[in-house]
Amino acid sequence: MTSSKPTFRVMKNGYDRFAVDDAIEKYAAQTEELERRVLLYQNQLAEAEKRLQELQVQYRSLESTSDAERQAAENIARLSLREANEIISTAQQNADLIVHQALVTAREILTELSRLYNDADSVKGITREKLLALIRELDEFQLPKMPDLSWLIEAEKRMR
Repeated sequence: MTSSKPTFRVMKNGYDRFAVDDAIEKYAAQTEELERRVLLYQNQLAEAEKRLQELQVQYRSLESTSDAERQAAENIARLSLREANEIISTAQQNADLIVHQALVTAREILTELSRLYNDADSVKGITREKLLALIRELDEFQLPKMPDLSWLIEAEKRMR
C-alpha cells in the first residue's frame, strides 16, 4: 500500500488510461485485501466476544459456587464452634458434678473414718480395762500345790 498520491501523465483527451486502470486495479486489490482483513478481524472479534461471554458465564458460575462454598464453610465453622462450646459446657458440668460427688463421698468416708476411730478408741479403752482386770485376776490366781509324784513312779516300777 502506498500512501502517496499517484500522478498520471496527461495525454490527449485526458490522462494515461492504462496508468489510471493500473492504479484503480491496485486500489481495488488493496480495498479487497483490506475488506478481507476487516472481515477476518470482525470474525475474530465475534469469536473473542463469544469466548468473553462464555468466560463471563463461567466466572459468574465459579463466583456463585465460591460464594456458596464460602457460605457453607462459614456455616460449618459456626456449627462446629457452637458444638464445641456445647461439648465444653457439658464437660464442665460433668466435671463439676464429678468433683461434687467426689467431695460428698470423701466427706462420707471421713465421717465414717472418724466414727470408726472413735469406736476403735472406745474399744481400745474397754479392751485395756478388761486386760488389766484379767492380769489382776491372773496375778491373784494361785495354783494348787502339785502332789508328790514319786509314789506314782514307785508304783509303776512295781507293776513291771
